[in-house]
This record gives sequence, structure tokens and C-alpha cells, in this order.
Amino acid sequence: MNYWRLSGFYLFYFASLGALVPYWSLYLKSLDFSITEIGQLIAILMATKIVAPNVWGWIADHTGRRMAIVRAASLLGAVAFAGVFLGTGYWWLVMVMSVFSFFWNASLPQFEATTMNHLGEDTWRYSSIRLWGSVGFIVAVVLLGPLLDSYGAGLLPAVVLVLFVGIWISSLLVPESAAGHLPLEQAPLREVLGRPFVISLLLVCFLIQASHGPYYAFFTIYLEDVGYSRALIGQLWGLGVVAEIVVFLAMSRLLPRYGARRLLLVAVGLTSVRWLLIALYASNLGIMLFAQTLHAASFGVYHAVAIYLIHRLFTGAHQGRGQALYSSVSFGAGGATGSLVSGYLWYGISPPAMFLLAAAASLTALLVILRGMRGEY
Repeated sequence: MNYWRLSGFYLFYFASLGALVPYWSLYLKSLDFSITEIGQLIAILMATKIVAPNVWGWIADHTGRRMAIVRAASLLGAVAFAGVFLGTGYWWLVMVMSVFSFFWNASLPQFEATTMNHLGEDTWRYSSIRLWGSVGFIVAVVLLGPLLDSYGAGLLPAVVLVLFVGIWISSLLVPESAAGHLPLEQAPLREVLGRPFVISLLLVCFLIQASHGPYYAFFTIYLEDVGYSRALIGQLWGLGVVAEIVVFLAMSRLLPRYGARRLLLVAVGLTSVRWLLIALYASNLGIMLFAQTLHAASFGVYHAVAIYLIHRLFTGAHQGRGQALYSSVSFGAGGATGSLVSGYLWYGISPPAMFLLAAAASLTALLVILRGMRGEY
């Protein structure tokens, strides 16, 4: 029963991402914001991940009420997001997006810790649960493309709010006991953070998510300017997540066979190839189809390995803060940096320059793995 309850939360959470990530920039564009302003507003979604997960992670690890925090954060995030219906000015949206994302971004790291603790020694089953998040993303991104083509981007906020309510309802179905809260032994947090392997892993996470900044913030607008329809763009997003699901299904076999470090090297190398293809061959549909299948590596393999390593490195009472730190360093600091810089590169140099810089960031991550992540896992 807990399998479906855990999977249901991922389904709704990543369905909301499937609505926000590809199409929020289109909604902001429909409000006549500039590319730079769109980059700033989307960066807010990422930047709140720098602070929010760590605040809520500390509270969860000290109170042992992990699911209570997930429920409260999900509800308050939905209520705060409703503010988008009250105004469309730049500073109003800055405030609304800051408040709602502070709560929305708090829930996932604590739910990840809940899932991993519930699985105990069977952490290999994580991907089979998490893949339902990918299913939710696909359903949202594929269905919304034609809907927005027909009814306009103004429909998006209502869809997102419904999905946020779904997140909250699904969180009510997961019992607090699923989080486990087992009294495991662990080294002091500062000792864990001082290990070269951990420092290198967090730096890799930052660089990989920074390289995804232009993809999450501007890929839809980028392809629309080239001439793709919104329906086709939605299908390209969906293809990427289908590839991600295939990898999630295989990770229980890949991790034990090849090891985390080797899989991470392959994933980061293919990430660089992906950004180069998008930068240089955006008008070639065949190449874009292939580039989207590489999402299996750039997110699927990378994320599964990162979650596995964080769970292994941050044990016991550090579980919540470990997942929070991963979220804040990668999706928060990395994603915000990538989105913000991309907005300036679009006008300052050219749209393809965003993805060329993304390729450089992922190549740097490859060097960090080679030099800093040796001798473990």
C-alpha cells in the first residue's frame, strides 16, 4: 500500500514540474515580460531551493515529524501560488513566486528522505517508485502542449494550482510511520561535509544542474523561435522523460553492476554531448530527437546515482539535511545560476551560447569526478 502512496506523491509533484518547467516561460512571455525578466523570475523558483530545503530539513531532523512538514509545505505552497490570480505585475510575481516556491521546494527533499528510509536495505527499489514522477511529468507536458496551443498560455496557472492541490492530498495519504526515523549511528555533519568525495559530489551536482538552467528555463522558447509548434515541443519534452523512465527501470541492475562513480562519469559525459547538439543543431528534428533521449543520462542516471550517494553518505539524523543539501546545492544554487546567466546570454551573445556554456559546465563536472571522486563507490 505504501508503494502506491509514495508513488502518488511523486506523480503529482512532477506533474506540476511538467506544467511549470516547459511552459511557465511561455506564460510569462504572454504577459509581455522580456527574456531577461523571465530568466530572473524562473531563477526565483531555483534560488529558494538554496534556503528552504535546509531550513525544513533541520526542522525535520530535529522533530522527527518529516511527513507533517511535507503536508504543511504542500498546503502552504498551493495557497501561496493562488496569488498569481490576483496580479500580473513583475514585483507582485516576484513576491508570489518567492513565497510559494519557499514552501513547494521544502517538501520534495523530505519526501525523498522518507522514501529512502522506508525502503531500508532495499534502496534499489527507489527508481521503481520515483518513475511515477516521470510518468506524471510526461502526462502533464504532452497534454498541456496542445491545450496551450488551443486556449493560450493563460490556462496554465489554473492547471498548476489543481496539481498543487493534488500534491497536498497525496501527502495526506502517506503515514508518518513511513519515514522510519531509525536511530542510526553517524559521524558529525561537519566531518561528513569535510570529506573530499562529498565536496566533489556536491560540486558536480551544482555544475550539472547549472548546465540544465537554459534547458529548463528557455528550451521551449528556444525551439519555438526555431519554428517548432508547442505540441511538438511538448512531445520532445515527453520523449526526454520516457527515456528517463527506461533508465529508472534499469537502475536496480546498473548500479550493482557498474558502480556509482562509473555511471556518473558516463552520465556527465553524455550530458555535454546533449548540450552541444542542442546548441548547434536545433533546427534538425532528427538530432533533437536523439538529444532528448540523452535525458536518460543527463537526468535519469545522474539523479538516481546522486540520490543513492547522498543516502549512503548522510546517514541517521543527517538524512533530511543531506537530501536538503543536495536539493539546495544542485536544483537551487545550480539551477538558479544557470537560469539567470542564460537570460543574459540570450541577448548578450546568442541563444545557442546558453547551451555551449552548459556543455562547458558539464565538462568541468567530468573533470571533478575524475580528480575528486576516487576510491569510493
